[in-house]
Amino acid sequence: MPVKQPQPGDLEPIETASRDEIAALQLERLKWSLKHAYENVPHHRKAFDAKGVHPDDLKTLADLAKFPFMVKTDLRDNYPFGLFAVPREKVARLHASSGTTGKSIVVGYTLDDINNWANLMARSIRAAGGRPGDMVHVAYGYGMFTGGLGAHYGAERAGCTVVPMSGGQTEKQVQQIMDFKPEIIMVTPSYSLVIAEEFERLGITPDQIPLKVGIFGAEPWGEGMRAEIERKLGIDAIDIYGLTEVMGPGVACECIESKDGPVIWEDHFYPEIINPDTGEVLPDGSEGELVFTSLTKQAFPVIRYRTRDLTRLLAPTSRSFRRMGKITGRSDDMLIVRGVNVFPSQIEEQILRDKRLSGNYQVHLARDGHLDTVEVHCEVQRELSRDLSPDLMAAIGKELQHRIKTNVGVSTRISVLAFDSIPRTQTGKARRVIDQRPKQQ
Repeated sequence: MPVKQPQPGDLEPIETASRDEIAALQLERLKWSLKHAYENVPHHRKAFDAKGVHPDDLKTLADLAKFPFMVKTDLRDNYPFGLFAVPREKVARLHASSGTTGKSIVVGYTLDDINNWANLMARSIRAAGGRPGDMVHVAYGYGMFTGGLGAHYGAERAGCTVVPMSGGQTEKQVQQIMDFKPEIIMVTPSYSLVIAEEFERLGITPDQIPLKVGIFGAEPWGEGMRAEIERKLGIDAIDIYGLTEVMGPGVACECIESKDGPVIWEDHFYPEIINPDTGEVLPDGSEGELVFTSLTKQAFPVIRYRTRDLTRLLAPTSRSFRRMGKITGRSDDMLIVRGVNVFPSQIEEQILRDKRLSGNYQVHLARDGHLDTVEVHCEVQRELSRDLSPDLMAAIGKELQHRIKTNVGVSTRISVLAFDSIPRTQTGKARRVIDQRPKQQ
């Protein structure tokens, strides 16, 4: 598929600035952000004082390492508005992430924050190959989730025509894609495969699908999943990164001309990679936990927020900003199975090495006596279901079991199932792990 190269005027000057110019802007904005947080958020003032640091102590970018981290429990402990740095009546919009412990994480935006967010999402869409006049089919969920409205405002700011479809109603998704002929879809990678299956069910081949680009985020996905999506939909699959606590989607996005990791928009977010155990800042290229400090956010500044996402910072390529490596997992999603650290993405990678298997899978964890058990449920591709025999299913399972043991280091039971045996997501993120082990007391 031909790749859209950026044309003169497509890029903002900061996207091609020198590293010295970027660093100077970051230092100026970082000083403002630390001062803004310290003076307006009691939590930050207390945390800074407890660490014995003051915003005036920041003389260089490296001095940020002296300041305390924010973690997710800080957000929940200050629910709902305790971390806002502006009066509540100055907050133009609220968003929230789903709360797995009873309380959501609530974030606020001033009108300037929303304006910056729209600009960064528009920048991300341009990086992904979108241009004014393109039609964008938004299948991210709307509501308190940041995905739908973030994509919506960004596409409008980029001069695109927006189809605000949201998630679910898969048959209608496909009908509108075929009728309206959008160039771009913005959706989670797992739900894009559900849409692709509906195209297959209707006998619509990838060359008949009008989409050219997919911008995928909100859940980790690897190169195997990229290849699967591109094959089934006939598109360029672009990785966009964001999280509610930092802004929403559009913190970073891949460029279509290189597809070599999301470019972090470093003029608005300062990244660090730390050792997740010690908190030590690691050099670029090292694997560790991603940490963000916001540089321009008014309502909800984040200072050294620990994302729990494990990745690396990479040198610039298509833009002057640094890139993120693919998220290898989240430190809080890591499974410990018989003493071995396992990420679902590692199992997904081994599944997708076999072209006979689809990207739909689940990992079931249980305990037999004192030992953990792992059972992987996976599916064959639709076209293989017609000729599926017990011998073939057993052979596929045995090969997968061997790959997981060799490459991941855990023994598993494999259930190779017919196509469409595993529940599909209709609202966005797929549930990949079913952990039925007893909770530790």
